[in-house]
Amino acid sequence: MPKAGRQIYDGAICHIIQRGNNRQEIFKEDQDYKKFLSIIKGYKWVYPFEIYNYCLMRNHIHLLIKIPTAKDLAKIMQGIFQSFRFYFGKKYNYAGYLYQGRFKSKLIEKDEYLLECARYIERNPLRAGIAADLKEYRWISYGFYAYGLRDKLITPNPLYLALSSDTKKRRRLYEEYIFGSRIYEEIVDREFKIQ
Repeated sequence: MPKAGRQIYDGAICHIIQRGNNRQEIFKEDQDYKKFLSIIKGYKWVYPFEIYNYCLMRNHIHLLIKIPTAKDLAKIMQGIFQSFRFYFGKKYNYAGYLYQGRFKSKLIEKDEYLLECARYIERNPLRAGIAADLKEYRWISYGFYAYGLRDKLITPNPLYLALSSDTKKRRRLYEEYIFGSRIYEEIVDREFKIQ
């Protein structure tokens, strides 16, 4: 039975998730993370998509993106993931599937969920127990938002900008938002958990 097509439209905002096949590592060392980010930069030159948030974990990837046209989503993601697959295969003499099927995409249709999705993405290293503090984790958009670190990949999340017109206050509010407790945290984690 064929897979259902993705429901997408021009200007859509999507949470993209890709996992390593059998949950295997897709990033083995720092150079692999850097290569993946450089591949994204290359594709941003070709397609004018925006990245609001990202988190690269050893065995999976989260991207919160806005695409210019519906037809571009598959081209962008397939291009990025295939380019990295080629790099990984050559570097590690790896043959076979690198990813667990095609990427997953969840459409973000409500403004109020845009910042909540960013929060979910940013908290991945904490949930996985690989960082006690997000300051310690390099492969994430958190430093851009909380500390103003330079990151050419990022287009500021519109709801982040709406937090305050004062830069310091906005960063502080974002940090409080990311670390604030949520009674529904387990529900959100279950919703986005990839089997």
